[in-house]
Amino acid sequence: MNSSARAVPEVALLAIRKLITENAYAPGDALPSQRELAIQLGVSRASLREALSSLSALGVISVQPGKGVYVQAADESAQAAMDWPFAAQACPQDIFQLRYALEGFAAGLAATRLTRDELDVLQDNVEAMRLELRGEDFERAARLDFEFHQLILRASGNQAMATMLITRADIFLESQKLPFIRRERVMETWQEHRKILRALARHASGPAHKAMSEHIRQAASRTGIVFVTHDGS
Repeated sequence: MNSSARAVPEVALLAIRKLITENAYAPGDALPSQRELAIQLGVSRASLREALSSLSALGVISVQPGKGVYVQAADESAQAAMDWPFAAQACPQDIFQLRYALEGFAAGLAATRLTRDELDVLQDNVEAMRLELRGEDFERAARLDFEFHQLILRASGNQAMATMLITRADIFLESQKLPFIRRERVMETWQEHRKILRALARHASGPAHKAMSEHIRQAASRTGIVFVTHDGS
């Protein structure tokens, strides 16, 4: 996937990471001013700010108002996205965008159809994820994450979406492993699942749709991926 097909903020994010690596910036070193960075990278100030915000959330840089932008640490999660094993088929951004488009809609459908038994299974899944995260078994937590989303897609009643997940389960599962690179933020996934589950339990279609879409966007952000959504967020 060439850079022209990526969202501009992600292009800026990857370019800043490359700048840090190629110029051997160390933790504590100051990057060029935001004005200079925007000119150097050929992006708008708005896109640059979004990229800097994502890198700050990942712990790569520190944006200090009135002072500048400073390097903090190596970008492990962005490196994980760069090492994506399915690059020949689709980049991680593509998968997160697809999931954003489909899974929010699926959660909204599922909210109107879920049975008590299905809700109990989801509740057990959320509790199991909490225990695995506490025990730092992130591989198992990622599989529980995958199962949570799989259950909701199936409960939506849309066979086409469920079939898509089953036939390319390897790619979807790999995308759900990426956010767990940021170990200090792993509990965010569990918290977001709880929010989705609460909306589903109320059979609230709109809130379920919104909670799932926000979860996908936040998961992408934890991986170092930013993309513009339909509402401009």
